[in-house]
Amino acid sequence: MARTPKPQRTFTHEQIWTALDRLAERAGLSPSGLARRAGLDPTTFNKSKRVTAEGRERWPSTESVAKAIAATGQSIDAFVLMIGDGPRPAQSVPLLAFTRAGDAGHFDDHGVPIGKGWNELTLPAGDDDRAFALEISGDSLAPGYRDGDVIVVSSATAIRRGDRVVVTTREGAVMVGELKRRTAKTLELVALNAPRAEQTLAASSVAWIARIVWVRQCK
Repeated sequence: MARTPKPQRTFTHEQIWTALDRLAERAGLSPSGLARRAGLDPTTFNKSKRVTAEGRERWPSTESVAKAIAATGQSIDAFVLMIGDGPRPAQSVPLLAFTRAGDAGHFDDHGVPIGKGWNELTLPAGDDDRAFALEISGDSLAPGYRDGDVIVVSSATAIRRGDRVVVTTREGAVMVGELKRRTAKTLELVALNAPRAEQTLAASSVAWIARIVWVRQCK
């Protein structure tokens, strides 16, 4: 007896683009940042590119989606799960100027926000009660981050080599960089600004380290 073919699952235009947004979010990137990391034109995933001037839906190419998945270290299966994710509620997190992050009284010993002086930032979605946001001022971190950008940081998220992180020393210095290596004795960071200088810290001098999980770019 002939088998009845299983119905194939189809995805909508909105679901595919939402999944790409979630892919970028999980990598701590904006849609344009995701496109750049994937080696594509920075505008490839912009919302303005998703519908033509005539109102016709524009789909991302299979090649661009594949490059985005590879650039973030995700799998096809993980991307499909992002397509199927339902809507998630918005989350408000504490917001502080980056220049004040080294001041005493803003964090506990584990990098969790405490004390007064915090504002509030509403994120598109999330449920991380240890997340907080820092607003960048000036271009000392350019081209990684520029004046007005907001980075969302979480001390609850696992950190891997190559992740962008915020590090606070016991002396109150606050640094942003890319984690190159972490051992029981040292922590090696690569600067986000040119010329991408490397810095080695003694592990005993680090108060806490947390991963940058999301970025809101102002430009």
